[in-house]
Amino acid sequence: MVSLFRSEEMTLAQLFLQSDSAYACVRELGELGKVLFRDLNPDVNAFQRKFVSEVRRCDELERKLRFLKAEMEKESIPIKTVETDYTAPLPREMIDLEARLDHFETDIREINKHQMALKKNLLDLIEFRAILSKASHFFIEAEDAVFHQAQEVVPDEGSKSLLIEDGMPEKSIQSSRPMSFLSGVINRDHLAAFERVIWRTSRGNAFFRHVEIETPLEDPKTGDMISKCAFMIFLQGNHLRSRMMKICEGFSATVYPCSDNAEVRRDAYAQVETRIQDLKSVINETEDHRYRVLNGTSNDLVMWMIQTKKMKAIYHTLNMFNVDITQKCLIAECWCPVQELDNIQCALKRGTDLSGSSVPSILNRMITKLEPPTYYQLNKFTSAFQNIVDAYGVATYREANPDSFILALFTVITFPFLFAVMFGDSGHGLLMFLFGLWLVLNEKKFTRQKNMGEIFNTIFGGRYVVLLMGIFAVYTGLIYNDCFSLSFNIFGTSWTFPNISEGFLHDHPTYQLDPNVSFPGGPYVFGIDPIWQTAINKLTFLNSYKMKLSVIFGVFQMLFGVILSLYNSLYFKKYSNIFCEFIPQVLFLNALFGYLVALIFYKWIVVDVRTEPQPRLLILMINMFIKFAQKLQPSEILYHGQETVNLVLVVVAVLCVPWMLLIKPFYLRWKHKRKLRSYRPKTRKGGNVYVQLSDDDGMNDEYTTYHNDESQLSENSYDEEEEFDFGNIMVLQAIHTIEFCLGCISNTASYLRLWALSLAHAELSEVLWNMVLHIGLSFKGYVGSLLIFATFCGWAGLTIAILLVMEGLSAFLHALRLHWVEFQNKFYSGEGYLFDPFSFEKMLKEDEDLEDIL
Repeated sequence: MVSLFRSEEMTLAQLFLQSDSAYACVRELGELGKVLFRDLNPDVNAFQRKFVSEVRRCDELERKLRFLKAEMEKESIPIKTVETDYTAPLPREMIDLEARLDHFETDIREINKHQMALKKNLLDLIEFRAILSKASHFFIEAEDAVFHQAQEVVPDEGSKSLLIEDGMPEKSIQSSRPMSFLSGVINRDHLAAFERVIWRTSRGNAFFRHVEIETPLEDPKTGDMISKCAFMIFLQGNHLRSRMMKICEGFSATVYPCSDNAEVRRDAYAQVETRIQDLKSVINETEDHRYRVLNGTSNDLVMWMIQTKKMKAIYHTLNMFNVDITQKCLIAECWCPVQELDNIQCALKRGTDLSGSSVPSILNRMITKLEPPTYYQLNKFTSAFQNIVDAYGVATYREANPDSFILALFTVITFPFLFAVMFGDSGHGLLMFLFGLWLVLNEKKFTRQKNMGEIFNTIFGGRYVVLLMGIFAVYTGLIYNDCFSLSFNIFGTSWTFPNISEGFLHDHPTYQLDPNVSFPGGPYVFGIDPIWQTAINKLTFLNSYKMKLSVIFGVFQMLFGVILSLYNSLYFKKYSNIFCEFIPQVLFLNALFGYLVALIFYKWIVVDVRTEPQPRLLILMINMFIKFAQKLQPSEILYHGQETVNLVLVVVAVLCVPWMLLIKPFYLRWKHKRKLRSYRPKTRKGGNVYVQLSDDDGMNDEYTTYHNDESQLSENSYDEEEEFDFGNIMVLQAIHTIEFCLGCISNTASYLRLWALSLAHAELSEVLWNMVLHIGLSFKGYVGSLLIFATFCGWAGLTIAILLVMEGLSAFLHALRLHWVEFQNKFYSGEGYLFDPFSFEKMLKEDEDLEDIL
């Protein structure tokens, strides 16, 4: 029971590993996943540690694997997933892995290099072909432009057109200066700016023509499809030609040589077409070869990634160890559960045998003052509830855990129950239960799926919480007799209608029943009588009922939290806390609010409609203090002896305040002085220091041993412990006392949120029924059928969106707050840290590179 009530017992162990077997031993411990190593070299730079070269080799392997994975994703090659795990390779196997990955990377890079060169050549040929196919069109346009220019301008030797070509038809005019042209291809996005720059640079003396290439071309570097245009520039003069070449270079335009002879262009076009077909064939063969290489690699990629990450984790862990003077032994310190020591010993033995070392590995338990980590044995059911507790704070080592006691109490039950008190509707609870059941039944399928969204992953992680919240919501809905704002009439009503006919009820829509006549007395069979569904004063009755229930649940949970602090005090042997804190806290809480709960039950059981007087409980609690030691009026007395009980309880509550405030600080002061008188340092033996100390209450003396490298630290820490500041302790105790006393009042009032949210949920449900669905049910015929369908869709959508999602989230958050603030602060300090063991399984689940593969 203790293992379920508290965290696992932990121990600090020291490992002595031979250098040859250290790697294999750490590998076996990683597969076991029950050891948390301490960094014994916190002041050493990461680049100055012993195994930094091995870590860099693993980094290089990971880089190569990421490169191969990226290449496979480009080719849409599915990466083979694995069902079984792979052990980390031994150091001698790491060389073979490096050689294989280097070979594959070199091959892929060479293939990529050749493929890119081939695609670049193919792109050049396609662009050149486009120019050759459009060149004749460009020359014809240029001839037409020159002919029209010649007709408009009177020709002479100094004003002839610049764009006249020798051998033109008769309609063209011979030019006295030779004409040249540039042809090339440019990106379509740069075309407009390119044309403007040409016109401004040539001052209108260049003739520019272009045409878009119909098929988009593939960029060999990025693989993107780019739209390009073929162009041709007609100009005169070498100086202007050189300027045009620089402009083409600036706009990344590719210039290709093109002949002005049509016969030559036809021959060149045929040759280019042949070369394009040959290059396409070569490129296809290269891509097939690349695909075959990558597809063959995909079978082992996951195995290599897992092995590499395990190797890197092992070397990172080895860097946390110390090396002895002989450089033949590694010394490590680790936290581990006591019950796992035998398994750890077996793992060390397997590692030693696997490495072939003849010297066994040694595990030595250490005594230390360091705070151990907190570790719980969890499963998929309790892990979600434990996460709720850990979100408030990780439990201090061996502190009472509100989620683990017998796996059936505390948060596992109280959290969904308090949620259901605020969400009490059997219809809504049934929908939530079915949703949680669907998640549980399909958990294997959802576990295998990846990237389902952060919100869905969060809900799926708490699927058992949703399931229990739905179950308890159905139960509380049946208690409230509330299902989609309607009541069940299974057992009938306990109220009677003597001498009242149906005709009388038809003529009188409202009628007040006299409880003395119509109510026989006694509780209803189960839940609330359905007659309250039709009562005008339904809200008044339910408010009183739910408000009292909220106070009862709150006081019982707070008292339970105070009782758990007793278990912590007994376990940690802080017996002074029992007398100085626990007893006055229990007396104070019960003297005020325990008494209120007793009055509620007394009034429910003893008082009925025939009892006189019937004072209100709120007035009774106020009179406890306002009319202290005064005689009460007969109308203010609920039971015999009330004045005496009120007097005693107020005196007890008032005396508990100085009890909590003063006794513990003065007791600690007395114990400190006694401890100083009883302290006697002992002699040092074999590197160990023996110091005589006292236990918490100074009853039994004992000797505590500190091992070798902690001896100096223990002496210094003892000197620090002797610093006792009575003022600080008094201030802290005053803060705790005020917090508890005021907290009892504020926390009890805070539990009224159970009533408030339950009321809001019931009223919203009733509004949706009356204002939406009830309207559709009031019509008949075909119109009624259509309205029923429309109103039902609207009602169902609003119910899911508002009552299930929004109200469910609101109730969840309020239940969370009640557990964190009102319940756990009575006993739960939450100052520990989680046991995060060196585990390959956990490491691989959290790795981003393997998230989409495993």
